[in-house]
Amino acid sequence: MRQLWRQRPYLVSAFLIACAVTLFFAGRLTVKVIYWSNPAHHNQAVEPWMTVGYIARSWRLDGREIDALAGLPLPEVKGHPQPLSEIAKDRGVPVQDLIAEVEKAIATLRFQAAQEAGKAAAP
Repeated sequence: MRQLWRQRPYLVSAFLIACAVTLFFAGRLTVKVIYWSNPAHHNQAVEPWMTVGYIARSWRLDGREIDALAGLPLPEVKGHPQPLSEIAKDRGVPVQDLIAEVEKAIATLRFQAAQEAGKAAAP
C-alpha cells in the first residue's frame, strides 16, 4: 500500500475520497430506509413541527400537490422547507387552521388516488 501511495498519491487520494463519499451516502440511505420503513412514521397526524415534505412522505403523497391544494408556499420561497408553524406565523393565522387545510388536502388527494385505483381495477 505504501508503495502504491508513493507511486500514485493522487490516484490513491481520489480512491479514498470516493470511498468516503460512497460510505456517507450509503449511511444516509440506510438511515432513511430504516426510519421510513417503521410503520409508526406512516400516516402520522399532522403537527406544527412538520414540513410539507415530511407530511408527504408520511402519507405517501406528492408534496407539491399538498402545497397547491392547501395554498402553501413552495420550499423555494425561503430557500428551505418551512414547518407549518413558521408558515402560519408568516401568514398571521393560527397553526390549527393551517393544519386543517393540510388535512383537507390529504383527504382530497387520498380520495383521488382511491378513485384512480378503482378505475384501474375496473374491467
